[in-house]
Amino acid sequence: MLNASRTASDSPRRFASPLSRALARRHGLELAGLAGSGPQGRIVKADVLAFLAGAMAPGAEAPDPAGLPFEEIPHTVGRKLIARRLTESMQQAPHFYARVDCNLDAVFRARAQWNLEAGQKPSVTDFVLHAAARALREVPAVNASYTGNAMRRYTRVNVALAVAVEDGLVTPVVEDADLKTVGQIARETHTLASQARAGTLPAGATRGGTFSVSNLGGLGVREFTAVINPPQAAILAVGAAEPRAVVHEGVLAVATMMTVVLSADHRAIDGAVAARWLAAFKRHLEHPEPFAP
Repeated sequence: MLNASRTASDSPRRFASPLSRALARRHGLELAGLAGSGPQGRIVKADVLAFLAGAMAPGAEAPDPAGLPFEEIPHTVGRKLIARRLTESMQQAPHFYARVDCNLDAVFRARAQWNLEAGQKPSVTDFVLHAAARALREVPAVNASYTGNAMRRYTRVNVALAVAVEDGLVTPVVEDADLKTVGQIARETHTLASQARAGTLPAGATRGGTFSVSNLGGLGVREFTAVINPPQAAILAVGAAEPRAVVHEGVLAVATMMTVVLSADHRAIDGAVAARWLAAFKRHLEHPEPFAP
């Protein structure tokens, strides 16, 4: 509710036109706080509109409805850009979501081998990027974007990885990820993430992505949905790896499971296509490539 400040000429009852009263009620304004420009201080429609224009002007401070003290932190350029792009994405791209659970036992066995033989093991995210890139090559309809005149299917698989930084996030791109081994992707993502957090990403490092991956699993989030990064048509949200009870060949067992959620732009991707992509992703993730540095 917007609260107008009282003036010295306030009285218990203010003269106002019926239209100004209706407009004030609609916006939660108290007539006692408005100055009237009509005869004998009568409040007219123009007075209400003038107050609203001042209260809603760009940069005007909105009062806290409960009158609580607060601190305002100015937006950075990066935060403003993120807010604008994500708002446009939710407004323009009709999102739908598809989820699948993946068994990571084979991934963790592969990571253990990597640690033993190479002295450096890729993260779960690196295996996710590798599997996503392979699935994009297998189901190219997801490696796409929607335009007003045509569908664009990209011939290169460039996977962007969301990296949290101080004022939001950035999405450095692993180019031609479908042509790289897990080890190559691991070395590249390590460098890109370090540069992103230090603010030293090379110019153009965040451009050219055809698909995105966002992983909150390391923060304990089991499952979430992500907003598509335009002009891309899809993004994969990755949850935490955790032990869960599963049934394998009729026997109850415990496995390391992870839930992923694909957000897709329905203008470019149909449900059956999303399902095929998730099936391909799950297959590649649950059967990782043999050790290859």
